[in-house]
Amino acid sequence: MRTRSAALVGGTAAVMAVALGAGAASAHTVFDLVSDGAYTNAKDTHSHEAQHGHEEGHLEPRQSDDLEVVSTLAMSRVTEGGIADVAVHGDFAYLNSWGGAGNCGRNGTHVVDISDVANPVEVAFINSKEGSYPGEGAQVLSMSTPFFTGDVLLTNNELCKVGVGFGGINLYDVTDPYAPANLSLGFGDYTTNGIAGKNRKKTANQVHSVFGWTAGAKAYAVMVDNEEFTDVDIVDITNPRKPALIAEYDLVEEGIATEAGLDEVFLHDMVVKEIDGRQIMLASYWDGGYVRLDVTDPRDVEVLADSQFGAVDSQPVYPTLADALAGTDPTAVAPEGNAHQAEFTLDDEFVIAADEDFSPFALDATNVTDGTEITASPGSDTRQLEGEETVTGQAVFAGRACTPAETAAAPSTGGPYVAVVERGLCDFTVKVANVIQAGGYDAVLIFNRTALDGCNTTLGMSVEGDIPTFGVAPRQQGYAIFGLEAQYDDAACRAGDGTQLSPMVLGQLGDTLTFSQYFDGWGFVRLLDADTMTEIDSYAIPEARTAELADGFGDLSVHEVAVSQQDASLAYLSYYAGGLRVVEVGPGGISEVGQFIDEGGNNFWGVEVFEQDGTEYVALSDRDLGLYILRYTP
Repeated sequence: MRTRSAALVGGTAAVMAVALGAGAASAHTVFDLVSDGAYTNAKDTHSHEAQHGHEEGHLEPRQSDDLEVVSTLAMSRVTEGGIADVAVHGDFAYLNSWGGAGNCGRNGTHVVDISDVANPVEVAFINSKEGSYPGEGAQVLSMSTPFFTGDVLLTNNELCKVGVGFGGINLYDVTDPYAPANLSLGFGDYTTNGIAGKNRKKTANQVHSVFGWTAGAKAYAVMVDNEEFTDVDIVDITNPRKPALIAEYDLVEEGIATEAGLDEVFLHDMVVKEIDGRQIMLASYWDGGYVRLDVTDPRDVEVLADSQFGAVDSQPVYPTLADALAGTDPTAVAPEGNAHQAEFTLDDEFVIAADEDFSPFALDATNVTDGTEITASPGSDTRQLEGEETVTGQAVFAGRACTPAETAAAPSTGGPYVAVVERGLCDFTVKVANVIQAGGYDAVLIFNRTALDGCNTTLGMSVEGDIPTFGVAPRQQGYAIFGLEAQYDDAACRAGDGTQLSPMVLGQLGDTLTFSQYFDGWGFVRLLDADTMTEIDSYAIPEARTAELADGFGDLSVHEVAVSQQDASLAYLSYYAGGLRVVEVGPGGISEVGQFIDEGGNNFWGVEVFEQDGTEYVALSDRDLGLYILRYTP
């Protein structure tokens, strides 16, 4: 997924956005940290803070006869939404605690002894560096190299306090899980666009996920570089005390196909598995699809195949749950991409792929006067449109809106009116507050500023306010609303520093704009042929494709998949508020065979399988509680 962008997710006050202007998807532009609330739209995927989304409520509890809850364990001092990924190795589980819950003070990794699977016990906590948090990346790798023999925990670093926390990855010695020891902290790519940072650890690029593998006497890790297009960063960790960055790749440059309309293209997650004597990486490249790579030689990788999203989504949407269950009255919707995480089945015949989507509504924004589309999305925490609500009004250039003096009020007669505001110099929440104070507006549209992180780039917004707010629209679209599109110069815009003003006059009237929304469903699961990466089938819980359940039932997107290590046809899905789903896969497609949602609801993030005494168990991380362990017995 990019306008092309890096893979930072989370509700931090300042986020890194790496993006290109519309229509320039082959160029590479990298720019600095922004702090006005802008983010690439895909970066907000984990910002939902409550167990049940923005409203109370959840799906009804359920437990199929073949699923048994073996045990649960609340993590120490857990905050709502604060538990992230889970890894299992031997008799221990490792659960990340992250800053996405607005908690920057206690981040790190919980260590849980699960040797008695019915009575897990938390035995240690590995603190993150202040200002950093782990999230998606948690894995334990057994290594035997000339430099180290034992178990290494790999975690990622993203920032919840800019200028204080580390980027990069962490490697911990967990050979004795009761006494974890640091091996290397904050190692990463210290250059952005060829420019090296001065303080290496504090300037290492943020990393969204990490995965390690061994190859003979060597060991490697691949990490998501949040801040560059060369975002597939491969690290030699043969000596885990002295990791070395050995290769960087942009998979678009390596030849993967991308599709029109899906322009947020970046690495989100990956696994590496030895298949037929080769090290094969499965990279989830968001709007770029799922990519199969040969990384046997990490310095010279080869793209073997990549998946494509169709002209319409594989899963239609329905007005009611009854319709979804019966398959009646379906509505086709445009694909959203969102290749989030995937795994090979045990026999390597298939790939089970999880498309994550936290936004069940899509915005339809139009310049009614000239009949063109406006590229924008709803602000994160401003008043949202409800159901089939539509807002239509004449545009008024309200200015930069950083102070009341530079914010135009709507005309006292006529209307309704939409405030069109220029991004720059202050954050979005300030702008919206000044527009509300100026008065007379039914909605706000924000268009982009000059500089490399602006111009014709499309961004989302972390913003608060009691008025519907949309943005960030491409700068040229902002000009066009006032009939001045011919005055837009992209080269001059990109050479700017964010302070240059548009040519519109404060209070100038423009075209009529209309904003509405439509239900397009949550994220779902795809079954791919592992060799060709072509889609065989797809699966979604019916509630996730139902408009009547779009609000008040939690986040109904799939998050991750873990495949059985005993049965090649079996896989487990963590489905946030949709609970745990067990599916069977094969040439005939995907079918659900088990489901579990606890009393009061669940919020499952991570899922891993493990075996004890010949029995396979599934471990899940509940964002609001901690660890669940279940057993499926068909």
